[in-house]
Amino acid sequence: MNSPSVPPQLTVKAIMLGLILSVVLAGANAYLGLFAGMTVSASIPAAVISMAVLRMFKHSNILENNIVQTAASAGESLAAGVIFTLPALILLGYWDVFHYWWVTAIAGLGGLLGVLFTIPLRRSLIVEQQLAFPEGKATAEVLKVGQDPASGVKYLAMAALAGAFIKFCATGLKLWTGTAQAARYFGQGTIGYLGINLSPALISVGFIVGLNIAVLVFAGGAISWYFAIPVFSTFFLDSSPDLAAMLASGTSAEDLAGAIWSQQVRYLGVGAMVVGGVWALISMRGSLMDGVKSGMAQYRAGANEATVHTDMDIPMNYVLIGIAAFVIPIFILYQNIVENFGISISMTLIMVVAGFLFSSVAAFMAGIVGSSNNPISGITIATILFASLVLVLMMGPDASLGPPAAIMIGGVVCCAAAIAGDNLQDLKAGYIVGATPWKQQIMQGVGVVSSVLVMAPILTLLLQAYGIGVPTAEHPDPLAAPQATLMASVAQGVFQGGLPWAMVVIGGAIGILIIMGDEILKSRGSSFRMPVLAVAVGIYLPLELSSAIFVGGLIAHFAQKVHAKRGEDGEKSMRHGMLFAAGLITGEALVGIFMAIPIVQSGDADVFALRESLQFGGGAGLIIIALVSVWMYRVASGKQS
Repeated sequence: MNSPSVPPQLTVKAIMLGLILSVVLAGANAYLGLFAGMTVSASIPAAVISMAVLRMFKHSNILENNIVQTAASAGESLAAGVIFTLPALILLGYWDVFHYWWVTAIAGLGGLLGVLFTIPLRRSLIVEQQLAFPEGKATAEVLKVGQDPASGVKYLAMAALAGAFIKFCATGLKLWTGTAQAARYFGQGTIGYLGINLSPALISVGFIVGLNIAVLVFAGGAISWYFAIPVFSTFFLDSSPDLAAMLASGTSAEDLAGAIWSQQVRYLGVGAMVVGGVWALISMRGSLMDGVKSGMAQYRAGANEATVHTDMDIPMNYVLIGIAAFVIPIFILYQNIVENFGISISMTLIMVVAGFLFSSVAAFMAGIVGSSNNPISGITIATILFASLVLVLMMGPDASLGPPAAIMIGGVVCCAAAIAGDNLQDLKAGYIVGATPWKQQIMQGVGVVSSVLVMAPILTLLLQAYGIGVPTAEHPDPLAAPQATLMASVAQGVFQGGLPWAMVVIGGAIGILIIMGDEILKSRGSSFRMPVLAVAVGIYLPLELSSAIFVGGLIAHFAQKVHAKRGEDGEKSMRHGMLFAAGLITGEALVGIFMAIPIVQSGDADVFALRESLQFGGGAGLIIIALVSVWMYRVASGKQS
């Protein structure tokens, strides 16, 4: 299939390396997502690793490296779709372990549908509209400077070792706490709170997404923790007997703030996310129709009539056959859950419609803000909310299978949306470096299949080692799984009542105001924008996470200011900073997984912990995180070569 002028792409060594990296990065991002509620694109570190490894072979080329990062990034994207939804089935009590074949079926079918759904959109979003796809552009630039991979690998490796060491000291040895926070009462029950998570991975997330998004995430946290929680604790605490009893019993301000956020305020984020998902769909309606028309026109004219290899997608007839083939097992899967033909058909239809529309939304949003900010949380919540409302009409409010059924729908849609945004990001990189689209699309599917095979064991390992969602005597500090906790609450709240609809509605109103503000900024041509879903994520996250992300955004901003002051673009140094941030994330996430093995074997969550006399508080962690931040700044600003 390769013409003499086109370097080989789907080579054995590229495929094998892509498979290995997809599995490793799927595990790393599964941990990060359960811990922080956010995942980060793995395309750049995968590209750098590929360049370093393939350089050892006699013949390698840029298109092989592009194939490797395409497969690897599929693994981390699929992990996001899985961990944002399927742990909700544990929290609902529907599962007590992550069943291998169920996880594999839901994630695999959803991921492969995500690949197929976005094939008709490639030409419209990448070629015709020329959307930015920032991480795709960055990946392409890394690939193009592959002549000197050693410098990139150096920063990635140093940071990975540092991230792993800090994670082991904090979580394993417990030399310091994971969060520095303080809260107190003012007046009659008004709560004030400050906090920051002491995780290098979260600082790195903020660096990668940049100051604009970091500011918006922090602003969302400020809405919840600096406004909504104090207002609720001062004026509305009596509306919740449980919360009022906590105050009367002398509960600490820190614990009461967490309870108010968990039971009430985080649902502001639900409303804002639903509005944001709908707005994203409205905003891209024209692009969506153009993409479908373009794909069908190519099919009617004869699939793959293009003579240029850079314009060859998987033929549309194969795409349609693939979608039909995958929908059938999804129907069978749903039928095994509810054992009702009519309800199973309805669930399948909801999944197909929501999957295609929201995969398109995810692809479009990735073109604007990048796949690290892919709005899969918001669109999955919208899917689960809509599915729950439909199912409650069909099954009744007392149906015990209703919430798990809604989560099953959301799980397939979430995996499809996660892969969709990642797929277009990779295709953008391929478009820039001259790759063949259909070969990347094939490799995206291969990456999905390889990574999905290890998801259930990784999730089970993390569940047994750390616990997920709810603190217990065995796991007092579980992985937060913030998105999955929210998904479970939404599905359960629709069926069983107790969902704070007032908060959902107020959150929706906040989302509308943010959209109006963003439209004003857009009309004025402002470089600062306000994507509503970024703020919604901040509203929903604990403030300690938003604060750390904000710090990372500030580091990126000030590093760029240094380059501007010198009259240089600083592209190389900022790329080194990006690799440094990716290394911190990878090291911290991987050591979290590796520590889980002895914890599970011993049954002791503190198997590595030192005695209390050798443990320090949050002050030590603050010093460490400050040193890491300075190190990251020096790398990104070019002051440390």
